[in-house]
Amino acid sequence: MPNVMKSKHERTKRRAHRVRVRIHGTAECPRLSVKRSLKHIYAQLIDDAAGRTLAASSDKDVSEKGKPVETAKIVGMKLAEKAKAAGIEQVVFDRGSNRYIGRVAALAEGAREGGLNF
Repeated sequence: MPNVMKSKHERTKRRAHRVRVRIHGTAECPRLSVKRSLKHIYAQLIDDAAGRTLAASSDKDVSEKGKPVETAKIVGMKLAEKAKAAGIEQVVFDRGSNRYIGRVAALAEGAREGGLNF
């Protein structure tokens, strides 16, 4: 096999797959999936067994805009509120292809402060 440089998109997909192979969400313990773009951050609780989203939140739902890290923390808290309303307390964290720093870590911290365990 020739040593061919892969595109950034291919490397990102491979990294996300490597993380998601080990993680599987159920109805009792869904997967908290994080999508981070340059401007926005999205989070959703996914039941992989049924293939459906149980709760979702994004920075578009947040009325008080601030610094991106602070906004991500608020998104995590809002997602935790929605999860509590749906009767979910335990989740598994899926960072996708993102490193666990900055906005991704702040979202996780906000979800923990909101009452989710992972």
